[in-house]
Amino acid sequence: MTEGSRTPDGDRGVYGISVAAELVGMPPATLRLFESRGLLEPARTAGGTRRYSANDLERLRRISELVDAGVNLAGVGMLLDLQDENQQLRDRIDAGSA
Repeated sequence: MTEGSRTPDGDRGVYGISVAAELVGMPPATLRLFESRGLLEPARTAGGTRRYSANDLERLRRISELVDAGVNLAGVGMLLDLQDENQQLRDRIDAGSA
């Protein structure tokens, strides 16, 4: 976050688990399940408290969409990995053409 800015960096963990769960419309136990399955990895405070970022919330919404479409959690993990790889390749292409 830049000084004077009110919008946190998309990667910065700012939301506790109960707030994050409320924002995405899921129970906290579901967020813990997704983390245990390796679908996301929220930041942690020095004391071990989970802190979810705006990017984590977006990823949780995407997971929810895929599950609602009938994809099991193993499939969700594979799809998210492919999407992440695609984005990395796009970023590299964009950086090369700049």
